[in-house]
Amino acid sequence: MRHVGFVLGLMIWAGWAAAFEIEEVTVFEGTPGGPELHILSTTDTEAFAPLIEAFQAANPDVTLRYTVANSQEVYAAIYEEGARFDLVVSSAMDLQMKLANDGFGRSHRSDETAALPDWARWSDQLFAFAQEPVVLIANRAGFVGLAMPRTREDLIRLMREHPDRFRGRIGTYDPNVSGAGYLFATQDARQSDTIWRLAEVMGGLEPALFGSSGAMIDGVRSGDLMVAYNVVGSYAAARLGQDGPGVVIEAEDFTHVLLRTALIPRTATAPDQGAAFLDFLLSEDGQQLIEAETGLPRINEAALAASPHLRPIRLDLGLLVFVDPLMRQRFLAEWKAAVLQP
Repeated sequence: MRHVGFVLGLMIWAGWAAAFEIEEVTVFEGTPGGPELHILSTTDTEAFAPLIEAFQAANPDVTLRYTVANSQEVYAAIYEEGARFDLVVSSAMDLQMKLANDGFGRSHRSDETAALPDWARWSDQLFAFAQEPVVLIANRAGFVGLAMPRTREDLIRLMREHPDRFRGRIGTYDPNVSGAGYLFATQDARQSDTIWRLAEVMGGLEPALFGSSGAMIDGVRSGDLMVAYNVVGSYAAARLGQDGPGVVIEAEDFTHVLLRTALIPRTATAPDQGAAFLDFLLSEDGQQLIEAETGLPRINEAALAASPHLRPIRLDLGLLVFVDPLMRQRFLAEWKAAVLQP
């Protein structure tokens, strides 16, 4: 399938201007004069391309414009600017829930959406198509002579007992700049008070703060980081490999499972096209392709039932608690006091 990619900071088409920051736009060309489908997403084009090309194989007339931006910009595009996209794909579950709850989504029902577990859909407007564990990754060489941590308590103990080995070599998200980092940190706080003891111990050891999982994975691979906390598991597994310098650890006390979600926005120009692509993502063929080609785990309730430590972040109104500006301000102030110590 022939396609053209380009990167823009300001995009204009069909008389509409986008002021939000865009990382990349890729055009997957269909039949000239055929319908167009516009998708706004936080997922890299490279990962999503096999899905787009499979969709176009069944719908060769459709030209698909795939726009990539970070989660905060995706949210702003729809909530603040009324951008006209036909499907919005994001890993920021809380911001997607805010869009849906505040009336920015269209309802959609189909056999594919009805087959989703209750925890993977909300009000016929927000739908999960992939589930990803949020993991700890560790540098093998850095842990020579030490047992790998299996729980957060293990990690706290190791950092307290060996501060010189961990100092300056711990990585985690900066929730002030990362939507995913903020979501994971707030979900940690909802799940257990252990997060605050962990944050305080990490904060005393000069942690490195990051805006993306990729940068943390690179740090572990190079050995600059001994450990990175709250990393998107699919990225880590793909880039570290089974026998590489890093090891992926699903914490046995609890491991969050992030849901990548899709929403058909109220402002969609071609909502039927957005619904068709959504149904493809949720279909058996789409789910198999997601797992085989993108490295993202498919929606699999049986896998969660077989591993009680895996806790999916549910699509419910509880996600909105920390989206509230006052709650966000309070949480970030408490996080800053724990992690950014003098």
